[in-house]
Amino acid sequence: MLAAHSYPSQEKNDQTPCLVFLHGLLGSADDWSSIVEACPNYPRLVVDLPGHGDSCHITCQGFSDFNQQLSRLLEQYTVQRFVLVGYSLGARLAMHFACFANHKGLQGLVIEGGNVGLQNAQERQARESHDHQWAERFRHQPIERVLNDWYQQAVFANLTNEQRANLVALRALNNPLAVADMLENTSLSKQPFLVEPLMHLSVPYCYFCGEKDQKFRSVSQQYALPFTLIKNAGHNAHRENPQHYVIALHHFLSHCG
Repeated sequence: MLAAHSYPSQEKNDQTPCLVFLHGLLGSADDWSSIVEACPNYPRLVVDLPGHGDSCHITCQGFSDFNQQLSRLLEQYTVQRFVLVGYSLGARLAMHFACFANHKGLQGLVIEGGNVGLQNAQERQARESHDHQWAERFRHQPIERVLNDWYQQAVFANLTNEQRANLVALRALNNPLAVADMLENTSLSKQPFLVEPLMHLSVPYCYFCGEKDQKFRSVSQQYALPFTLIKNAGHNAHRENPQHYVIALHHFLSHCG
């Protein structure tokens, strides 16, 4: 069973949806701490993804497998109404769950810096090769060396040297073999193209993006997704500007349920 951290609401309202948070690759439930603390009037369930944090011993064979794992977790915690909030890999998992899982209690979806998928076989093949190469590096090289290169990727271009060094030190606590498996098994090359399914969702959804995150700003604009810009932030908006993120999240939640 996936590990999660549960926080009760200060409000005694059974109709208030639970906020279910999914972190990104190399992250953990702790990544959401500032956001969780700022939402005391909602019950909150902060999940450690397979291969990460307290779920480091859990394996995941792919998106459908994760859908089943998350469904079991929601049942374990008797979560009946919920809003999914996902970042990066967590956003891709959240989108797939919202579009394809049996989720009668879903009230809303927040996608932060999540890729909606690839449209053709050539792109998928290139991404599969790209992710395999990274996974092999995580398996066979010192994790600090791999992470130093990982955070040089274009999507992290706005990080300062200090921010980059802090992330490398924090993420080096991960099990690199578990990270490699999760990276390959939930590769973007294996994710369906989700724009059309998102358009048919019966619940509100919104794409959160840091204003400095040029790649994912263009994704949201290209497909005309409902869009909220997080000021003074890059790819990891909830970490870089939690105050503005919380304001945006509360505004979105006012339209859910």
